[in-house]
Amino acid sequence: MHLHLYEAAVGAVAALAVPAAIIGMNGEARKGIPLEVRPMIEIAETVLDYPLPGEFLAGGTPAAAPVEKTAVPAFHVMQQQVSLADYGLCVADGACDPADAASTHQDVPVTGVSFLDAEAYARWYSKATGQAWRLPSAIEAATYAAERFGGESFSAAADDASNPSVRWLRRYREEAAAKRPADPEPKRRGHYGPNTRGIEDFGGNVWEWTSTCYARTTIAADGSLESVTDNCGVHVLEGRHRATMSNFVRDGKSGGCAVGTPPENLGFRLVRDEDSMIARAEKWLRAAFRPATHDAA
Repeated sequence: MHLHLYEAAVGAVAALAVPAAIIGMNGEARKGIPLEVRPMIEIAETVLDYPLPGEFLAGGTPAAAPVEKTAVPAFHVMQQQVSLADYGLCVADGACDPADAASTHQDVPVTGVSFLDAEAYARWYSKATGQAWRLPSAIEAATYAAERFGGESFSAAADDASNPSVRWLRRYREEAAAKRPADPEPKRRGHYGPNTRGIEDFGGNVWEWTSTCYARTTIAADGSLESVTDNCGVHVLEGRHRATMSNFVRDGKSGGCAVGTPPENLGFRLVRDEDSMIARAEKWLRAAFRPATHDAA
């Protein structure tokens, strides 16, 4: 019986997260705009060998990105990217500008959106659900894209740490060898399937905005980071490879910096902050009922 009570209680909390009518930015209810709860994946606390994003200089010349062992706290992330239909609800509510979408299908990732558009959607979605949602950081993206970050795409024994051009040339050769045809049309969500973390479509033909600013870092002679200058008018994107784009850019081919081919599409998914009221309530319910779940119903 306790298990059934737990399930009912958690269901009630989840129901509170999605009002029957979305509340507009002016506080008035906007009827007839249903909001679908998006499935989430819980990413466990992770320790990651993480190649830092940005530009690195040592002795005034370009240097390879340092790799740091970093602990990342647990968090929840959307299993799928925000869809064109999802984003359209924000547009209909007057809180988002229309996307320069490359597709008319509704169940595809929204594309043709800038960092500013993604931030606007996160603010609107947070108000609509009563939870706190935001763009993931680049290192959070690394934790649910471990196959890419842990593999050959970032380092190789043949690379020369003192000469980053060796790595850049290798990356270009790998891109050319892959012979990926131009594929600008976004695919329906789920097309590329889940990775080992259960995250769908990461590394497909949509690169995802993160909250991490572009940084220019000077490395001291002993290998430590001497100075870091952030440029938060430019943000990091993650996908098949890493890229950086100005906040207002909606088309990856129009500008930005990446090793390899330029991003075909710019989209995003969101992370839920665990200190939101509803997230805390869910945690409390799970903790309160967990000891009783082994009782006979």
